[in-house]
Amino acid sequence: MNRPARATSIRRLYVLLCGFEILPKTISTRDRGGRFILSEPVCVYLLDTDNGWVLLDAGLNPDNGRDPQRMQEKFWRHGMTAPVIRDQHLIESQLAQLGVHWGDIGHVILSHLHYDHCGQLRQLTHARISVQRREYEHALGANPGVAYFRDEYDDPRLRWELRDGDWEAQPGLRLVDTRGHTQGHQSAIVELPDSGTLVLPFDAGDLQENFDAEILPGECCDDAAALAAIRRLKALERDTAATRLLFHDPVAIQSLRLCPDYYG
Repeated sequence: MNRPARATSIRRLYVLLCGFEILPKTISTRDRGGRFILSEPVCVYLLDTDNGWVLLDAGLNPDNGRDPQRMQEKFWRHGMTAPVIRDQHLIESQLAQLGVHWGDIGHVILSHLHYDHCGQLRQLTHARISVQRREYEHALGANPGVAYFRDEYDDPRLRWELRDGDWEAQPGLRLVDTRGHTQGHQSAIVELPDSGTLVLPFDAGDLQENFDAEILPGECCDDAAALAAIRRLKALERDTAATRLLFHDPVAIQSLRLCPDYYG
């Protein structure tokens, strides 16, 4: 691993496993694997920084996998399968292992606003919430799409901070524009003192296959931009000798350091 050449304010990165989505493989790989159903992990990344706790994405709303009425409304009637969320997947249980509470998290950065990335925003109304402006505007539009659950993010209590393009959240934490899967998708570059540079693609590419064969996600708002996003992340990884942490890959998740273990 390549250690960061400049100072970083990020001390540790924790991977919190929040549950699993049961999906046709073609959701992740365009026109590939139509007969296969995958159990894809959903994670959030918790950063211990010199400036306090930062959460990258906000996971799944537990009601989406536990409340039969909501499961019917949001999933079953659309021909979708509701996520699997066990007690050990609850974010608050994993935070408790670290002695952290929801109220300790001062900054939330969202890759985008699909339901599997913003489901616990109701617990974070005290925090600053950063998202790309294009994503926010699309998500609050008339018909954003079936994967946007408006009742999980359209909340007047939320303290939004809208961003445009690449930006630095703090030394060692950069967000890069990876529009393509959605209108305002962003990925993260994290620099750690010992583990070096980590690239967090989020949904720019769910599986290793997306990067190895440059296969588009099943759903894209712009195919050309989605392919450019995959290639951009690969170039960043090559240039910085970075390690890629995949978000939805059911094979990769089995070898990641999961909370309470960490990358430091």
